[in-house]
Amino acid sequence: MAELRLGPLLRYVGGSGATVWVEAGRPGTAEVRCADGASGTARTFQICGHHYALVPVTGLTPGAATAYEVFLDGTRVWPAPDSPFPPSVIRVPAEDEGVRVSFGSCRWAAPAADGNDPVGPDALDALAQRIAADPEGERPDVLLLLGDQVYADEVSDATRRWLAARRDLSEPPGSQVADYEEYTRLYYESWLDPEVRWLLSTVPTCMIFDDHDVVDDWNTSAAWLDDMRTTAWWQERLLSGLMSYWVHQHLGNVSPDELAADPVYAAVRELPDGTDELRAHAGRADADAAAVRWSYRRDFGRVRLLMVDSRAARVLEEENRSMLDPGEAAWLREQVLDARESYDHLLIGTSLPWLLPHLVHDAEAWNAALCRGDRGARWARFGEDLRRKADLEHWAAFPASFAALADLIAEVGSGPEAPATVLVLSGDVHHAYVAEPTWVTGAGPEARVLQLTCSPVHNAVPRAIRFGFRFGWSAVARALGRRFARHGRCAPPPVKWRKKGGPWFGNQLMSLALQGRSARLRLEQATEQGGLTTVVDSTLTSG
Repeated sequence: MAELRLGPLLRYVGGSGATVWVEAGRPGTAEVRCADGASGTARTFQICGHHYALVPVTGLTPGAATAYEVFLDGTRVWPAPDSPFPPSVIRVPAEDEGVRVSFGSCRWAAPAADGNDPVGPDALDALAQRIAADPEGERPDVLLLLGDQVYADEVSDATRRWLAARRDLSEPPGSQVADYEEYTRLYYESWLDPEVRWLLSTVPTCMIFDDHDVVDDWNTSAAWLDDMRTTAWWQERLLSGLMSYWVHQHLGNVSPDELAADPVYAAVRELPDGTDELRAHAGRADADAAAVRWSYRRDFGRVRLLMVDSRAARVLEEENRSMLDPGEAAWLREQVLDARESYDHLLIGTSLPWLLPHLVHDAEAWNAALCRGDRGARWARFGEDLRRKADLEHWAAFPASFAALADLIAEVGSGPEAPATVLVLSGDVHHAYVAEPTWVTGAGPEARVLQLTCSPVHNAVPRAIRFGFRFGWSAVARALGRRFARHGRCAPPPVKWRKKGGPWFGNQLMSLALQGRSARLRLEQATEQGGLTTVVDSTLTSG
């Protein structure tokens, strides 16, 4: 009997086409049929005993929304006969329409067995409920998930029991996931949530990983990586993490044309079992950060999105430490400057914030100087220990990369072809805020430049974190940060910045409404009653 194990996920939408991702219970043919006659089919491919398909749908009408159904070997498997939700639709925005973008990160998907969610209401559940209640009303044109879609190192009680029935948890990695099969358990737990499953079937998504998709503080430093590679479990964990990311998240990020030119995708689809081919691809990514690019570009009308890998693309050697390897940095520059006149808004999606509270920024820059050996070997050892314990590994911990991004933003935001906004979208830090930079030398860019940070979608925010981040923006904290910077002999950053809003704590989503050269920002938090309440609604540019 045909079985839809996971999905459908509506992924790429553009032009007159879309892609729909599914996992089937057996090999076969997946088909998407739309109410207006648009359709697509794809044979499943096999990875580690699981069967997946990414179905390209063609013949869609821009400016229209059409309901769709999913069939496996001719049997309808979506929507479910007893579904309480409206039909899933594929909507292709018209060229002259505005674009609505929602984003957030850090979704711990553990179910609440007794109905009392330990980390509060889920913002994605709340978004799904709002859209389902008014299918013709406002909805995002795209949902950006900026990292930590699954938590490989912090599993739920239910998953821990499942792992214990599978292997001995007294052996490393204990109650963390160990292999591909265990990763699939995390995706089932996350994406089979009824509201989230329906939401992902009807709102297109773009995704990028962060550390918890593999392990906390993934690629913090060369010393950290050396230590991980001495363990018996790390290699399988990393390769499984990259393989499962490629299958569940990466494939849907890119366009059908790019997929058609991807030799790994072609090989996996042609082979009876693509496991070894995909494993080799993950191995190449592990061996050489420059060998595989996880970053990608999407254009939505006159809005350009660049999703930047700020985890796997790192150069970790202290003397050459960089957030992006040279090839990745060159790619980012090329995509930013390509046909600037064709977009009005530039969105740079990076899981880790570029602009942090001032104390945190200065502490990370100081720590980077210590680890580099600028204050001697003893301070370097202290710095490495502190870096791991305090998670000092954001853009500020890569000072040259921080400055390079500032320079690139200034360049793209200046001159007659400058966009109206350059917005850096981030998550990771379990709170939300808005920060605005000014350039130390020169007039700075004409574009409105903002750091927009939003997390978590669904996770805990301990009181200590709330206090720490509130304090981090204070005048006292700034003075303390300057002392750190002087001790590390840190060069001053090329920008200064100030907090324009926040910090806000809760399970939340940010949204942008982009029309012409105008931009509007809204922050909403999930409520105990299952809805979303607006915390901020403000104009960024008026066009």
